[in-house]
Order: sequence, then structure tokens, then C-alpha cells
Amino acid sequence: MLKAVFFDLDGTLLPMDQDVFVKGYFKYLATMLAPHGYAPDKLIQAVWHGTEAMIRNDGSRTNEEAFWEDFAKLMGPESLADKPLFESFYRDEFPRAKQFCGFAPEAAEVVDFIREAGRRVILATNPIFPAVATEQRIRWAGLDPDRFERWTTYENCNYSKPNPEYYRMLLDEAGLSAEDCLMVGNDTGDDMVAETLGMRVFLLTPCLINKKNEDISRWPHGGFAELTQYLKENL
Repeated sequence: MLKAVFFDLDGTLLPMDQDVFVKGYFKYLATMLAPHGYAPDKLIQAVWHGTEAMIRNDGSRTNEEAFWEDFAKLMGPESLADKPLFESFYRDEFPRAKQFCGFAPEAAEVVDFIREAGRRVILATNPIFPAVATEQRIRWAGLDPDRFERWTTYENCNYSKPNPEYYRMLLDEAGLSAEDCLMVGNDTGDDMVAETLGMRVFLLTPCLINKKNEDISRWPHGGFAELTQYLKENL
């Protein structure tokens, strides 16, 4: 029986069209930073490049360090002095991006169901956002961060999805065996890769991301109703 359930956030507990969300939030970021000398196109390019650096991170540094080292290579070392501007953005302007997300009341219900069954819940959201932005997105999903024993951010992780080492890190930290855990996510690449470590997986399909057009019948899948039924049979 399962001892712990790991959840993705964006597109899983927090419904969204990822492309719409990223486009909208980048527009706010570019608008805020333009008066500080950041050309929008170059800024967005640098943010994407820094994100790729986090995804390629080999564990030798935090994702935060990987991002800013890469960002400074493109924007110049003087850009490091502007980190407080970015922190201000995520604190004060990023909340406007909530409008690009949906809401699923079943998200909180299923998390509470697992907790009430005495099982552990870990939020395995791709750690490419700072904590201030991740906490907000958790709340947008109708959840309190305290409902999770661990939630990942770019400050506290040295790997990112789809690197299996990200999941291995979480398992090791929690003292859990892969076969005792379930990973729930909406991305066939980023989330289902947990299966390679021996974790069980469930593909939540309302906001499905399937870039390689894989046959999803290979995994347990469906909406929150199907997930709840799966949990009832396996908790």
C-alpha cells in the first residue's frame, strides 16, 4: 500500500494552459522591468535560457545559483544587483497572473483525503520558481502550503524535472522507498519519468501535456474522480 503521494502543481492541482500562463506572466515581468533598462525580448530570452540551465542542473549547485549564473552571462554581471527587482516582481506583480489559471476544488479535497488516511503528501512541483511564487500558486489552488510536508523551489533544489535525480532526491530526503510512493502529474515527460525509479504514477488528464504524443493507456490516468478511486484502492 502507498505510504506517500507526490503531486505536481501547475496543470495538476492548479489547472492551467501552460502556454497561456507563461505568456501572460512574462508580459507582466517585461512591463515591470522595462523602465530599468531591460529590453523585453532580450529579457524573456535570458529568462528562458536561465530556465534551461536549471533543467540541466547536475546537482552541483542550487537551481537559484544555476539560473542567476546563466542569466548574468546573457544580461551582464551587473544584472545580479537587480535580484531585488525580481523578488519585488514575484511579491507584488506576479499575483496578477492568477487570472491565467483555473481552479479545481477537487484538488484540496484529494490532498485532504490522503492526509486523513494517514499518508504523507509531498508537492513535487518543478523547482524553477522562487519560493514566494510557488507559495502563491499553492494558494491559488485552494491549498495551504502547510498541507505538504515538503514543497520544492529553486532555492531548495539542485535538480529539476524531467531529471529522475529530482525524484530520487525527494525520496532520499523523506526516507521513502520508490515502490511505496505515487507521483501524480499532468505531463507525460516531466512527471511520468518518476516511474523509472520504481514509483507508481497517475497521469491527471484535464490539463494534459503530452509533447511526444505517447500512448497514455500505459499509465493509470483520468480526472480527479478516477484519481480518487485509484487512491481508495491503493491507500
